[in-house]
Amino acid sequence: MESRMKSKALKRYVCFIILISLLNTAYSVTHYSIPEELDEGSIVANLATDLGLDVKTLSIRKIRLDTLANKKYLDINKESGELFIVERIDREHICNTKAAATCVLKLDVTIENPVRMFNIELEIVDINDNAPRFRRDTMHLDISESTPVGERFSLNNAVDPDIGVNSIKTYYLSESDHFSIEIQTGRDGSKFTDLILKKALDREQHAIHNLILNAVDGGVPARSGTASIIVRVLDTNDNAPQFDKDSYTINLTENSPIGSLVVKLNATDKDEGSNSDLLYSFSLYTSEKTQQTFSLNPNNGEIRVKEIINYEDFRIYDMEIIATDKAANSLSGKCKVKILITDMNDNHPEISIKSFTSPVKEDVPVNTVIAVVSVSDKDSGENGQVDIHISDDLPFALKESSDNYYELLVSEPLDREKVAEYDITITVTDRGNPPLSDNETITLELLDINDNVPQFPQTFYTIPVMENNAPGASLSSLTAIDPDLHENQYLVYFIIEKEIVNTSMSMLFSINPENGNLYALKTFDYEMEKEFLFHIEARDSGVPPLSSNVTVHIIIMDQNDNTPLIVSPWRAHGSEVKEKIPRSTDKGTLIAKVIAIDSDSVHNSRITYQFLQNTDATLFSLDQYNGEIRTMRMFSYRDSRDQRLVVIAKDNGEPALSATVTIKLSTVETALKTYTEVPLEYDIFSDLNLYLVIGLGSVSFLLLITILVTIVLKCQKAKPSKAAPPCRNSVISERNSTIADSTLVSNDAYWYSLFLAETRKGKLVVRQPVPKGARYIVSSLPRSTGVTETSDSAASTLQASTTTSSSST
Repeated sequence: MESRMKSKALKRYVCFIILISLLNTAYSVTHYSIPEELDEGSIVANLATDLGLDVKTLSIRKIRLDTLANKKYLDINKESGELFIVERIDREHICNTKAAATCVLKLDVTIENPVRMFNIELEIVDINDNAPRFRRDTMHLDISESTPVGERFSLNNAVDPDIGVNSIKTYYLSESDHFSIEIQTGRDGSKFTDLILKKALDREQHAIHNLILNAVDGGVPARSGTASIIVRVLDTNDNAPQFDKDSYTINLTENSPIGSLVVKLNATDKDEGSNSDLLYSFSLYTSEKTQQTFSLNPNNGEIRVKEIINYEDFRIYDMEIIATDKAANSLSGKCKVKILITDMNDNHPEISIKSFTSPVKEDVPVNTVIAVVSVSDKDSGENGQVDIHISDDLPFALKESSDNYYELLVSEPLDREKVAEYDITITVTDRGNPPLSDNETITLELLDINDNVPQFPQTFYTIPVMENNAPGASLSSLTAIDPDLHENQYLVYFIIEKEIVNTSMSMLFSINPENGNLYALKTFDYEMEKEFLFHIEARDSGVPPLSSNVTVHIIIMDQNDNTPLIVSPWRAHGSEVKEKIPRSTDKGTLIAKVIAIDSDSVHNSRITYQFLQNTDATLFSLDQYNGEIRTMRMFSYRDSRDQRLVVIAKDNGEPALSATVTIKLSTVETALKTYTEVPLEYDIFSDLNLYLVIGLGSVSFLLLITILVTIVLKCQKAKPSKAAPPCRNSVISERNSTIADSTLVSNDAYWYSLFLAETRKGKLVVRQPVPKGARYIVSSLPRSTGVTETSDSAASTLQASTTTSSSST
C-alpha cells in the first residue's frame, strides 16, 4: 500500500515536471535590444529563425504581433518573418520616468494551428538625443551692494531626459569678476549649482551683472543648455551728493527782471531712488541780504532774482548752497556761488544850462559865447563817459572850457532875415551799450538891424496904359519887399523927379507913398505921347535909411479913336470928285486911286477899300489894299455916259471906323492931254507947297534942338541906380517924327506903281518911278487935315516925316 502510494506520488511528480516543462516551453521570453530613434523600416530581428518557425507557414498560421503599448511601433513581415520598425521610437517618450534604469517594450507573438504564443522583450537603449534644459531661460537675482563676499545664492538646475552618461555632467559660468559657481550632486545623482559672491559689489560702478550659466551632459558628442542670470545690484546710501563744480562765479547785470534765472545748480547723487533725491538750501554762511535778494528753488537748484539789483548799492553777493539726499541716513554736498553785479547803463546823462543870453543882435560877432552848459552821468566806466554835440546845420559850435563844462559859441555870421530864431538842441550821449542820451533845447532869438535894402520883385516894369484913360486911374502897384522888421521894414515910395519938355513927372503920375500904387494924373493921347520912362524909389525907415529904385516904362496903348481920312482924290468940303476919261480907255486902265490915312497905330490904321456903290459892277474893279480903280473892260455904246462910284475906306480897329468918297466919272470921245514926263518936283513946288515945306523944316529944326538940349541935361545928372537904362527924352514916337504942317511925305521905296492925285489946280499928275530909297511928295493938303504918321507897311499907307521934308526942302 505504501508502495502504491509512493508510485502514485512519483507519477504525480513526473506529470508536474512535464507540465512545468510544457509551460516553460509555451511562455519562453525572447529578448532584443535596439537603440532609440531608429529609422522606420529598420529590421530588429528575424522571428521565424529565432523562434524556430517555418517561414512558409507564417502567413497560413496567421502570425501576428500584439503590443502592450497604445501605439504600434513594430510589425512582422509575414513573408520573411522579420521584425521591423514601423515608427520612430523615443525612449524618453515611452519611458517618461527617470526611475527606470532600462526601458523595455514588451511584445506578444501569436501563431495558430496549433496555437502558440511567444513573449518578446525589446529593450530601448538610450542615446544622447536631448540637450540639458533649464526650467527658466532667465533667472533674476537682487543682491544688495552691501552683501559680504562669499555669500551663496541658489540657482535653478537644468534637466536632461537622457540617462546615464548622457545626463547632465557639469555646469559652467561665464567669466565674471564678482561671481563664481559651485556644483553639488544630490542623493539621486542629479547635479545643481550655487552662485557665490567673490568680490564686493558697487551699484554706482556696475548696477547690473549679466551672467550666462551653461549645463553640459556626458554624451558623445556632448550637448549643453544655457540660462541667463541677471543680477541687479540693490542700492544703499553710500554716496554723498556732488555739485558739478565746487565754486561758481556768475556775472549778473543790474536791474535784471525779478524772477530772471541767475544760475541753475546741478548736484548729482550716484545712488538711486530716494537715496538720490536731493534738496537744495542756503547754508548758515549765506547772509540774510543775499537770501533777500535771491531765491533758491529747493527741488531743482535754480537761483533767481528776488528783488531789484542795483550795482551802485551792492556789487558782490557770496552764498553757500547745500544739496542733501532724502535717505534715512542722509548725506549732503555743498558748493560756493559768487555773483558779480555788472554795471548797466541805466542812468541817463544829465545836461544843465548854467547861463544863456537871448535875444542877441543878428550882427553878433563870430565866437561870441551865448551859453554855458555842464554835463554829468552817474554811471561808471564807459557808461559814465559822455559826448556832447549839436546839429551840424546850425551856425554854432561847442567848446569845452573845463571838465564837463562847455561853451556855446557863434561859429558863423547870423542873418535874421534867413532864420529869425534858432532852436538849439544840445544832446549829450554816454558811451554805454546801448548808449543813453539826454537833450536840452534852448531858443535863441535874433534882433533885427537895418541891413537889407528894399527889393522890388522886378528891376524893370513895363506898364501898358490905354490912351484916353481917366485922370486918376490906377496903373499898377509897385511894391517892394524889405525883409527887416519894424521901422526897418516900413517903406516910403516916391517918383524921382524928371522933366520932359518942361513937364515934371509928378504932374503926369502919382504914387501912393505907403503902398506903391501908381496913378495917372492926366489923360494920355497915343497920337501925342507914346511912352514915358522914369524911376520910382522905395526907402525904408531905418537908421540910416536904405533905398533902392526901379525903372518904370509906361507904354501908351492905341485905341481906334481916329476915323480914316481920304486924302486922294482931293475934294473940297466933301463934294463929289469929277473925272473925265476917254471912252476908248482900254481894259485894265488906272482910272483913279483912292488914298486914305489913319492917325492910329499900325494895326488900327490898316485901310481896306470897297465899293459902297458902283453903277456898273462889270465895268470897274477896286483893289481893296491900294485903292486903285481900274477898268475891267472897254466901254461899249450901251454903257452910260456918266458913272457914279462910292468908295468906302475902312480901318482895322474894333469897332472899325470908315470914310467915303464919291467919284463921278464922265466919258468923252476925245483923249485928254496927259503929262507923262512931268518932273515930280515941278508940280510940287507951287506957292502953297513951298510955304508948307518951309514951315515943316522950321518945326523939325526946333524939335531937333530941343531933343539935343534935353539929352545933354539928362546925361549930366547922376544916374538913379545901376539898373536904370540910359537917359531918354520924354516922348518916344514909333513913327519917327510928328508932322506940324500938312505936307505928306512917303519913304516907301517899294512902291513904284502909278497913282493919281487930285491937285488943287485940277491937274492930272502921273507919278514916275524914282530911285530905290528916295522919298517923294504925294500931294499938298490943307493944314486942317491933321497929323499923319510914318508906316513901314508894304500897303499903300502914307508916312509923315519932318526929317524927310527938311531934306526935300
